[in-house]
Order: sequence, then structure tokens, then C-alpha cells
Amino acid sequence: MANFKPYDERPYRPCVGIMVFNNNGLVFSGKRVDNPNNAWQLPQGGIDEGETVVEAGYRELMEETSITSVDYIAEYPDWINYDVPHNLADKLWQGQFRGQSQKWILFNFNGQDNEINIHTSHPEFVEWQWTNPLELTNKAIYFKKDVYEKINHVFLPIISDFIN
Repeated sequence: MANFKPYDERPYRPCVGIMVFNNNGLVFSGKRVDNPNNAWQLPQGGIDEGETVVEAGYRELMEETSITSVDYIAEYPDWINYDVPHNLADKLWQGQFRGQSQKWILFNFNGQDNEINIHTSHPEFVEWQWTNPLELTNKAIYFKKDVYEKINHVFLPIISDFIN
């Protein structure tokens, strides 16, 4: 068995979260490839050394969805931390982290749906859809629900202003 730091002593993994909305005010969501509970989520991923949050957002979005036709709209003002369950933390990231510290960015999708391809070399999702952001909170895995509620509070008024 691996020798990990105690859970409470582990740091959070720096990560970017990406909310992409279309002209109908719906957001891209994907069903996780590795979750038997059919958990849906927004794209997210690590921030590479020397990369800005926005650069990481563009890169992660392209890597996970093939989407490049987006415009940067806004950034959530704070970092949001969340813990993953102990058993999952030991499996993810070689047990180095207890969860993620995420900086969220908002993009407007200005392309066509046929640009979206989740069948990448390292797929994150088995299915995708445009989702009402309020419904996404109900479809998300339990330890991400608070995160989605926080970003909805800030991003939904921006999306509403943008599409109206």
C-alpha cells in the first residue's frame, strides 16, 4: 500500500474550471467517463507551470472537448476549494492532494455544435449536452454541488445580460 501524507495535511491541487455557455444560455456539461453514478460536470483541469488561469482554461477546454470557438467573458473572483472523499483522494493524483482549488472562468461558445468532440486521446466524458446551469447542480457529484452553486451565483447574471 502506498504511503500517503495524512489526508488533512495534503494541499489542494491548483485547477481551472470552465463554464462555457451558448447563445441559449445553456452550459456545456459532460458525463464523466470514470463515474458509475452518471455524474455530470463542467470541464476542468490542472494549471501547468507558467500558465495563466485563462491560458489553462483554453487548453483544458480544447483537450477535453475540442472546443476552440469561445470568447473569454469573466473570471470568478475567488479560488474555490473542495475536498474529495478520502478513498478517492488516495487514487487521484497519486495521493498527493486532498481536493482541488479551482479558479473558474466563463466562456461564450460562438461555434457550431459539430466542433465539439469528446472522443479525444484521453477522454474525460462519455456523453455531453447543453444543460440549464441550475439543473447541472442537481446532476453533479455531491462534493461539487457547492462549487456549482457558487459559480452560478456570479456567472448566471452575466450570462443573462449577455444573451438578452
